[in-house]
Amino acid sequence: MNAGPQHFDALFAASDDPWRFRSCWYEQRKRVLTLAMLTHSRYRRAFEPGCANGELSAELALRCDSLLSWDLSERAVALARHRLTAHGHVTVEQGVVPDEWPSGRFDLIVVSEMAYYLSPADQEVLARRAADSLEYRGILLACHWRRPLEDGTTQGAPLHAALLAAGA
Repeated sequence: MNAGPQHFDALFAASDDPWRFRSCWYEQRKRVLTLAMLTHSRYRRAFEPGCANGELSAELALRCDSLLSWDLSERAVALARHRLTAHGHVTVEQGVVPDEWPSGRFDLIVVSEMAYYLSPADQEVLARRAADSLEYRGILLACHWRRPLEDGTTQGAPLHAALLAAGA
């Protein structure tokens, strides 16, 4: 089962920060660790599907010449656009991965805490699309909770296995 836009629009209608990205110590620390895992100080062109309200995007923006952030929720996109207004090199769009995928190649793709909501088959499609759009020596960083989730459809481990199998 894939969670659709209505699911996430309802979450963002109730709160502009439904996962407490700004206030939860776990989320703050995860962001710091995610950024610390990046192997370069600067990236030419990055893609972040599932950007939610743009908290991680704001940090990625400081390390990218160009950042494309997507979310399937119209409300999340509006929040992320507002959050990232000061960053003219960041584009925030509504997009549904893996059915849609941006054109071009990226030297950084960050898939963080969003693939739970995809079916295993869609996780495999996401993995192939990510691998196919990475530049030579590009970095794909995937970060997912590894325990069962209340509203997720799968755990993060199957996606990470699919990414490895796709060569991402």
